[in-house]
Amino acid sequence: MYQQDWLMNQIDSMIQIITKILFKKEAICNNFLIEISNTKINSLHLELQEKLNQLDINEAENTLFDRIETNEMSYLIVAVNFYKSLNKLSDGQLERSNYSRDEIRDGLEEILQLFGVVL
Repeated sequence: MYQQDWLMNQIDSMIQIITKILFKKEAICNNFLIEISNTKINSLHLELQEKLNQLDINEAENTLFDRIETNEMSYLIVAVNFYKSLNKLSDGQLERSNYSRDEIRDGLEEILQLFGVVL
C-alpha cells in the first residue's frame, strides 16, 4: 500500500513538472484540452476518455501510442492528461484492468522520450 501511494505521488509530481515547464500551466484539465483546436487531437482525447470510462486501459494506451504524432505538442497534452487520469484510478480499478502504477509511470516516461523531453 505504501509503495503504491509513493508511486502515485511520484507520477503526480512528474505530471506537475511537465505541465509547469512545458505548458506554463499549473495542471492539465479539461478546459486546457478544449483550447486544442485540432479536431483530430480532440477526437483522440475523447476516445481515450471513453475507453478509460470503460476501464479498457490497455486498449486506450495502445490507441494513444498508435495515433500520437510527436511533431505536434498538443498530442503531448493529451498523453499527459491520459496518464493523469489513469493515476487517479483506484488500485482496485487498475488491478481489474490488469494494469499497474508502474505501467503508468513507464508509459508516461516513454511518451516523454518520444517527444524528446528529459526530466
